[in-house]
Amino acid sequence: MAEIRILLVEDEESLASFISEELTFEGYQVIHAKDGAEALQRFEEQQEELTMILLDWMLPEYDGITVARRIRRKSNIPIIMMTARDQLTDKVTGLDVGADDYITKPFDIEELLARIRVILRRAAQLEEMKETPLIYSYQDLSLDVTKHMVERFGEPIQLTQKEFGLLLELMKRPEEVLTRDELLNVVWGYDYFGQTNVVDVYIRSLRNKMDYQPETRLIQTVRGSGYVLRADYENS
Repeated sequence: MAEIRILLVEDEESLASFISEELTFEGYQVIHAKDGAEALQRFEEQQEELTMILLDWMLPEYDGITVARRIRRKSNIPIIMMTARDQLTDKVTGLDVGADDYITKPFDIEELLARIRVILRRAAQLEEMKETPLIYSYQDLSLDVTKHMVERFGEPIQLTQKEFGLLLELMKRPEEVLTRDELLNVVWGYDYFGQTNVVDVYIRSLRNKMDYQPETRLIQTVRGSGYVLRADYENS
């Protein structure tokens, strides 16, 4: 099994030390950066060896949003944002700049470990799928699993790993309503500690990137049930 290296970006020394110890105990290798500038430097130096980034929002030098935005210009490495900000707008902001997941402080270490396992498992599944060329299409939307690319109207759309996984599940079963629990279990995993409203947050982020025009919206909300990929613009 390849060594898993996690870049931990956290300026609070006691919390960073605690998380590092727990991750090391679980068998992960941890590289610690105490501010945004050091995080970008570490990433530049070791990006080929890094597996994932745990990124605090509030940091000296550059904040987590700036760090995530700059990293996303060069890499699709999974990023989990750690933040005390729990408003929906804050979570959407984190997703918009490329975070794959977020966890609100204070958090239980088991929840963080569960989220890490889910992201690693999902990444491994996507890598396996890339071995066989596979393209899904629906209406004017296409998703290439092998190249990890999404296009709509012929224009590329940049998605995080989690957004890509969510859209993939919808495209696998077009015009079939998928409940929030189904999506949560498949995309986030059975040991995910969050609530089903996390699906709503990611659906909103997806719509902002590919479905922002109501008259051509493909991701439909089915009240009381879940979501469906369907060209039913009247009920969008």
